Amino acid sequence: MGLKPMAPLLAAALVRLGLWAMALARTGTRVITSGDTASYLEPGRNLLWHGRFVTAGLPEVDRTPGYPLFLAATSLAGPALAALAQIALGLLCVWLVARLARAVFASERVALCAAWLFAFEPVAVIYSVRLLSETLFLLFLLLSLERLVVFLQARSLRALALGGLALTAAIFVRPVGYFLPFALIALFFILFWQEKRWLAWSLAVLLATTLPWLALWQIRNRVETGFGGFSSIAARNLYYYSAAGVLAARAGTTLVDEQRALGYFGVMEPGVGHLSEQTTAAKHILAAHPGIFLRQQVTGSLLVALTPCATDLLKLLGAEDAPERVVSSDPLRALGRMAHLHPGRLVWMALFEAWLLALYLFAARGIVRGGIARPVLALLLSVALYFLAVSGGVQAVGRYRLPVMPELVVLAAAGLCARKTAIR
Repeated sequence: MGLKPMAPLLAAALVRLGLWAMALARTGTRVITSGDTASYLEPGRNLLWHGRFVTAGLPEVDRTPGYPLFLAATSLAGPALAALAQIALGLLCVWLVARLARAVFASERVALCAAWLFAFEPVAVIYSVRLLSETLFLLFLLLSLERLVVFLQARSLRALALGGLALTAAIFVRPVGYFLPFALIALFFILFWQEKRWLAWSLAVLLATTLPWLALWQIRNRVETGFGGFSSIAARNLYYYSAAGVLAARAGTTLVDEQRALGYFGVMEPGVGHLSEQTTAAKHILAAHPGIFLRQQVTGSLLVALTPCATDLLKLLGAEDAPERVVSSDPLRALGRMAHLHPGRLVWMALFEAWLLALYLFAARGIVRGGIARPVLALLLSVALYFLAVSGGVQAVGRYRLPVMPELVVLAAAGLCARKTAIR
């Protein structure tokens, strides 16, 4: 019997379309297209119309072509309709979360519960409307996760191959997943260490379906620009965020002050001419102060894991001065000021945080009582921890948590439906 979570899908559609309509009524397309949208749109249109992935006439290496191409194609009739197309992807994500839960627990009940939870998951709802790469990335990640779970459960190399290809597609949408294949290789070594044949086959299939495609893009970057990495955004972030954050902590200044001193807000030179020097300088700064860097990474990961993301919703609906982060240099003072000036916003933050903490609590119960197979649990936890780890640092924001939410929701659904069973 096929999985048909029609009721949660309908609820998810109503919630997302309602937010889309309210955002357009209150802020037009200004917030929907704010942030990095333009940096995706220009190279995407050049690729769609002229067959060249370029920005300002130069080969684009900050962005990878997945989301720019999607955005260029769906925005031909305007950003509002592009957001509608992205909402459709968000609904597919709800369905895929249900499929993932069913693959993990072989339970229609858990799958339906997971679909209901993800239908109302705040970060997923908000970023199905914002024209950023999160939702498309999540779609491919969910396709990959579901196939990887099937591989672990049924030892299907075909499922592993499809999972690897879907993961490759996800990485071409957001390079944050670039090191995930290597994390999976480490996981397979642990899981199949005593099954040499399965270890060899799983590594061969995973490597064949991921690394050649990533290598081809790096070859393209090297040939066209001299930069041999997959995306130059990582190098820029290392310099303008990680190194700047360490310098700010050392000097007792703000991150913005240090970024300004490094030239982040000036007229930045196009292309990748300074990337090598910036990367070398950044690594030197981080190596000189590893304790500060590690502390900022861990703090950022905790921020990603725990921030409620209520301010993301408030900005979408027109709250101009909503803060970017809950954690600040003095979080108690920041919360006190918000309670005095904007008590309504504090209520929204409390509600979102309560939802998030409840998911964590039920996920813990699902791990203990859900009857999940150990290899599958290892996969879900490894993927979630990977994204929390790579999303840390001073640039961390709540929307980076979106790739973690399907794993959390699936485990929480099992916790809600759990009987007294143990991990298998």
